[in-house]
Amino acid sequence: MSKEKNINSSESSKVSPIGGDLEEAVSFLKKLIATPSFSKEEDKTGSLIEQFLQSKNVSTERFINNVWAKNKYFDKLKPTILLNSHHDTVKPNKEYTVDPFSPIEKENKLFGLGSNDAGGALVSLITTFLYFYEKQNLKFNLIIAATAEEEISGKNGIEILLPKLGSIDFGIVGEPTQMQMAVAEKGLLVIDCIAKGKAGHAAREEGDNAIYKAIKDIEWFQSYQFPKRSDLLGPVKMSITSIDTDNKAHNIVPSQCNFVADVRVNELYTFEEILDVVQQNVKCKIQPRSTRLGSTSIALDHPLIKAGLALGRTYYGSPTTSDKALMPFPTVKIGPGDSARSHIADEFIYLDEIKEGIGLYIKLLERIII
Repeated sequence: MSKEKNINSSESSKVSPIGGDLEEAVSFLKKLIATPSFSKEEDKTGSLIEQFLQSKNVSTERFINNVWAKNKYFDKLKPTILLNSHHDTVKPNKEYTVDPFSPIEKENKLFGLGSNDAGGALVSLITTFLYFYEKQNLKFNLIIAATAEEEISGKNGIEILLPKLGSIDFGIVGEPTQMQMAVAEKGLLVIDCIAKGKAGHAAREEGDNAIYKAIKDIEWFQSYQFPKRSDLLGPVKMSITSIDTDNKAHNIVPSQCNFVADVRVNELYTFEEILDVVQQNVKCKIQPRSTRLGSTSIALDHPLIKAGLALGRTYYGSPTTSDKALMPFPTVKIGPGDSARSHIADEFIYLDEIKEGIGLYIKLLERIII
């Protein structure tokens, strides 16, 4: 995701919650950091989230490693807003200089795996949900959902949970955006490509080298530009991200070369249109891994966006995907932290970012005109 503009500190300071809420949110985030929760292995953090909400007298539900709850005075006649973020993490890279599972608070920063992506957003949304939980006569319902497998776009996360949540009108997806509004996301299309040749001895004029065939197609992926450019999301971007052959021997001309194309699609193209263009221009066999993660956008005159603009938030198009791509209703991606820190060694979030995030989430919901 691209970097965002800095949060307006004067606005943020006006809407910050009481100190106890922040201290409790940070304390809970430390517990989450200390509990490994790699994608598909989030059972322990799921239990922590259940216990935390239940300690606040909130009735929770759980399916696999997804935990959710509704506000106390939920009314089916009112519109429903989903507050969602994920509690799974990637695995720490080898460049960490600190223990990724030891939450360290230093110089107004909280270090630890998942602190920025997306623990800060998750605890801020949970705190926001609790702020509204017992309020009567709300204009809307709230559902908080802490979900799994976001980092791997797995099917046992928000995708499998949504049918259980009932009708949802729109949602907030918590990811590190410096509390600016990602109103659109590029879709992700991963294409497996297979170039076929014929095996032969490398010392003789034998075979038909599959690598050379693949190179020609790879050059096309590198140079081709789709003509439609989005004002919010820019052009379609294609990258070759891996390549291998069907043998490892130095003296054999390979009969098959496999490579992978990562395609980030703007809202002006369907996946089917992209695949048609690719197939017309390459000679290799292509096979899409998935067509689930399409591009998304929310109208700029949506009440959620109007409320954000009234709070001095800016909007942008995100080049990365999130669980927003799996939601069949309008959503905005917004949260404390900076996506530039996601997945880096010694990941951290500023404590002030969490404070500002809670306050702005609350004000965002209070300003919505339905």
